[in-house]
Amino acid sequence: DGVTEVLARHSESLQDKFVEIPCSEDYDSHKRFEGCTPRKCGRGVTDAVITREEAERIRRIAERGLSLGGSDGGASILDLHSGALSLGKHFVNLYRYFGDKIQDIFTEEDFALYRDVRQRIQQRIAQAFGISSASMYLTKPTFFSRINNTEAKTTHDEYWHPHVDKVTYGSFDYTSLLYLSDYTEDFGGGRFVFMDAGSNKTIEPRAGRVSFFTSGSENLHRVEKVHWGTRYAITISFTCNPDHGIGDPVL
Repeated sequence: DGVTEVLARHSESLQDKFVEIPCSEDYDSHKRFEGCTPRKCGRGVTDAVITREEAERIRRIAERGLSLGGSDGGASILDLHSGALSLGKHFVNLYRYFGDKIQDIFTEEDFALYRDVRQRIQQRIAQAFGISSASMYLTKPTFFSRINNTEAKTTHDEYWHPHVDKVTYGSFDYTSLLYLSDYTEDFGGGRFVFMDAGSNKTIEPRAGRVSFFTSGSENLHRVEKVHWGTRYAITISFTCNPDHGIGDPVL
């Protein structure tokens, strides 16, 4: 269960780090899109795409949205696209549930920043994997997560199980995470762990850090349990299949 290698420490600011790994066969059971479907697989980390100040602004969007609800367990999500918001043991549609009050919670600037950040992450992923960013489409679910050490109340709260994104969500081809808080300063535990045969590689969250990877079994991963504090992040995922594409959220 031990982590044997730290890919990115929270104390360092990384320009760009990329590790290429062989692709799994997961992509073969889906329609391939030439020039987008991964032929080169791997994982990357960068602190040079989103500033810490931008991450703080985005975290405030997450905090405002999640303050309207929140799970009874330790993991809460807010999806600005679908409106899904954790509330107790269930989810509500933020837009239907709060109606016009949404205008008091979010601003046009919030959504413009969200779009801008999403585009920069998309371009960075395209660059790393040698594909055109125009061939990638945002896909669902794309969501904010807030994790603390409250005991899990439903299976939705059990975020720590190892999983493969392409298996969980068939549409995913490239997954990214933008961290909105700092490991060891804002929370303990909660590191991101790639589970490779014979060893684990970990990423320590840092506000503004983007980690991204191809979504197949070559990147089996999990998140450690958060022991104290609150960990904020946003998951932004991309598909090569235009049929699974979604638009940016609008106010």
